[in-house]
Amino acid sequence: MRIVYVNGDYVPEDQARVSVFDRGFLFADGVYEVTSVLGGKLIDFAGHAARLKRSLGELAMAEPVGEEELLAIHRELVARNGIEDGLVYLQVTRGAADRDFLYPEAGTTPTLVLFTQSKPGLADPARAAKGLSVISIPDRRWGRRDIKTVQLLYPSMGKMMAKAAGADDAWMVEDGAVTEGTSNNAYIVKGDTIVTRQLGEEILHGITRAAVLRLAAEAQMKVEERPFTIEEAQGADEAFVTSASAFVMPVVEIDGAPIGGGRPGRVAARLREIYLDESRAKAV
Repeated sequence: MRIVYVNGDYVPEDQARVSVFDRGFLFADGVYEVTSVLGGKLIDFAGHAARLKRSLGELAMAEPVGEEELLAIHRELVARNGIEDGLVYLQVTRGAADRDFLYPEAGTTPTLVLFTQSKPGLADPARAAKGLSVISIPDRRWGRRDIKTVQLLYPSMGKMMAKAAGADDAWMVEDGAVTEGTSNNAYIVKGDTIVTRQLGEEILHGITRAAVLRLAAEAQMKVEERPFTIEEAQGADEAFVTSASAFVMPVVEIDGAPIGGGRPGRVAARLREIYLDESRAKAV
């Protein structure tokens, strides 16, 4: 049985308990991170820890533990659950308090929960060779998407819309331009230029995004950070997404229109290769 971490204790998942008054349950008053595991080691852990700290700060939420202890917890869970390839999810809420829209008094103990998912072959899924199909949907999320909160209902609805349409995922559109995927950052390639939306409150500041754009620059690839439309994406040479769990994943169809002849392109393939090579070399 899987072992999970709850507020300082490692317990079997069927014994894990969080208060019914936890503000994560009552108000979605919480944030999360997910870190990939390859070969039993953590990918981009420092980046995820830094973003967690930022998210907590934006919500005036206390840090439950320091980064060193957080790393130790991740490693312990990976070891206890025998994770070779997979994911470690972390969630922090403001803690348990009597139901009130106002934040509870200072000193309320945050809730810290972590759990693993085993994903054998995480870095080599067949869909990386096949590519994803996506549909476009209106972006109806709240405005602070740069904070990685547990408010994931609309992205979940988006994935169900995609499933109903026979697609793999959805790209969200606001004011005529693509913001991001339901759980990933979105990109197109036109000629020798990679285009992706600039950072702001409209999108999540992806840890994989940052690494991939840095690697693209080091590989002498041209990057343009700006909004793009679905129509522009449909006329692109390539499209792809990045995330902690998908790494770099080609997109070969948008709203039924094939991209790049309906096959993954060389830019996405190259970025996936160099990202995984570096991530494995620097994994902790």
